Amino acid sequence: MIEIDGAFYRISEPEFEMQIPRWEDHALETADEADATITLPDGTRRYATFITPAVVSKVMDRWRDTGECLNGRYFWCSDLIIIRDPGLASMIAAVRDMIATGENESACGALPPDANEPHTD
Repeated sequence: MIEIDGAFYRISEPEFEMQIPRWEDHALETADEADATITLPDGTRRYATFITPAVVSKVMDRWRDTGECLNGRYFWCSDLIIIRDPGLASMIAAVRDMIATGENESACGALPPDANEPHTD
């Protein structure tokens, strides 16, 4: 289920909860890049940046003019997940698959526990 929670989209599924900032001009169906915090049922939190190949190309073209990354000759981003198609549905499908295969632990950076969440020690 996708809900609007203030400045964020909140995606709630049995296997995870994902929070994505609601950026201007990034609708549910057309978002071609997004940063996400993924929380598993045990409270483990991960971070990922989703982006399409078209956005990578656009950024590299811009860097050609700004001089960044050897004038756009390479691109890097930590915790990067490249999705073929834009939209939150593509991002959600990728997270589902990464959790099912265990790849989320390698692909997504670890975050500290949420200080606002109650601890069950």
